Amino acid sequence: MKFDEIENGITYQTASYEVTKEDVFTFASQYDPQFMHVDEEKAKQSMFGGIIASGLHTLSITWKLWVDMDIIGDDIIGGAGMNYVKFAKPVYPEDHLSVEVKMIDKKEHPKYSDRGFVTTLLRTFNQDEELVLEIEMVGLVKR
Repeated sequence: MKFDEIENGITYQTASYEVTKEDVFTFASQYDPQFMHVDEEKAKQSMFGGIIASGLHTLSITWKLWVDMDIIGDDIIGGAGMNYVKFAKPVYPEDHLSVEVKMIDKKEHPKYSDRGFVTTLLRTFNQDEELVLEIEMVGLVKR
């Protein structure tokens, strides 16, 4: 979907994704090896009461679910930034995540007329409809 076709206020709902313990360990072992993600005994003693997914893992799942919808597709040029990120609630193994994606802003590129900036608000929820992540992403999209 090209920049000019995107409408502010349009909302999309992604498919669901189950977070497995193996996913949590694999991601965290490589990218965020803190005890609450990789050490079950220490995690049980923490305020979380068990292993939780890294916030960066949750963000990556969120982004994957949105990209898999292929709404913007090949018209995306690339990411331009993140305005806001909030890790609202821990994500546990066996949680099922889905994302509500809302187009919230469009700005023409100040220098190049063949592209523009699109800001999306992504809100990720678990199976109990509790907000676990909220993020504003800015992408550069072809016109």
